[in-house]
Amino acid sequence: QVQLVESGGGLVQAGGSLRLSCAASGPPLSGYVMGWFRQAPGKEREFVVAITSGGTTKYGDSVKGRFTISRDNGKNTVFLQMNSLKPEDTADYYCAAGWTIGIRMEAYDYWGQGTQVTVSS
Repeated sequence: QVQLVESGGGLVQAGGSLRLSCAASGPPLSGYVMGWFRQAPGKEREFVVAITSGGTTKYGDSVKGRFTISRDNGKNTVFLQMNSLKPEDTADYYCAAGWTIGIRMEAYDYWGQGTQVTVSS
């Protein structure tokens, strides 16, 4: 069973950057689709970005051009580089692993506990 642990969240000013990491233990991540979701207070969890084992990516419209997902299969880690952050990016960010790339939570079988990102204006 895959266990995922996110890190790298924090408080940043609007326009700043953060890099989130998702470290996995258990089976190698190389065969999984890895995704990032986020959930703002009082809102539903929403898709941010995903990457296949082959490197194909899919981005949510709200983060295109600002966020970049990458993976290091050798380190069993996935990264989310977030640039030009906006106050509306404030949320808990969750890493997920699954077998098919998709924007729905149901596409992913394993989830981390989340890391909080707060963007001040």
